Amino acid sequence: MDPETPDRQTLDAAFKLHGLCVLGGLHPETGPHKTIFLIGPDKHRFWQVFQNSPEYLDGNINPIDRWSTRVIGDLAQKFAADPIFPFGGPPYHPFIGWALASGQCFQSPVQILVHSNAGLFVSYRGALGFTERLDLPASTQSPCHTCVKKPCLAACPPAALIKGNYDVAACHVFLDTDNGAPCLTRGCAVRRACPVGQSDRPEAQSAFHMSYFHRKAPE
Repeated sequence: MDPETPDRQTLDAAFKLHGLCVLGGLHPETGPHKTIFLIGPDKHRFWQVFQNSPEYLDGNINPIDRWSTRVIGDLAQKFAADPIFPFGGPPYHPFIGWALASGQCFQSPVQILVHSNAGLFVSYRGALGFTERLDLPASTQSPCHTCVKKPCLAACPPAALIKGNYDVAACHVFLDTDNGAPCLTRGCAVRRACPVGQSDRPEAQSAFHMSYFHRKAPE
């Protein structure tokens, strides 16, 4: 069967089966692709799907990257697209720049990306690059524009976040303390403070990502 050129409805249905969704897209001015769709977790389905995957269950390293490679690779083949990933470099693809160009993701007051729907928990498992020019999701405005209290600015210990500047080393030190335990088991306090998508992410999913982040801390 020949690969199909999808419309957005077909793409969205295919992604949903795998616990994924389109988190934005862009029409690049240069490069081989006329359309790039950024793909990330569907906050209502991803964790359940991933937990039942062979990559999660086999006990080997990098389960989520291996899962992303398989699933997004299969989707790329189905839709005659190129699979693109934020890992596997160097060189690395400019996912942050693509996210900011998508009209769906913005720089937050704490300098990390905030998505109009996923909030500060936004993450990208990959992208599909098409040689055709396809319709994109409508642009939105940053949710921070209407967030009066901006709780993200006060949610992190001062040693790790000072005036929006994130100190990675201080963060790892804090995670080794008793006060840092909630960040490891429930997710980063700053990300949890964002009102957008605040209650949509399972704590087990956050704990999985945080344990991997902290395990890879430099000596």
